[in-house]
Amino acid sequence: MASANAAVVEISQTANKFTASIVLQYENKYIDVKSILGLFTSLLNGGTYELHIHGPDAEEAKKAMLEVFQKHNLQVTLADN
Repeated sequence: MASANAAVVEISQTANKFTASIVLQYENKYIDVKSILGLFTSLLNGGTYELHIHGPDAEEAKKAMLEVFQKHNLQVTLADN
């Protein structure tokens, strides 16, 4: 569980460095990645996630978010915008 906590905190902190909107889609739920509470309830289930990233710094945010998800061995794809 400690590693899941670390993943949630690091993902949220990374997302908060950007002004872009970063939303994680898991099944039929959409979670604001900048919200630690929202992430806790979703990331602990495992599975595949899809990131929706829109905004002025979206390209940089996409790269950073993919890196942090991969670092924590979480499966994530980028949504086609």
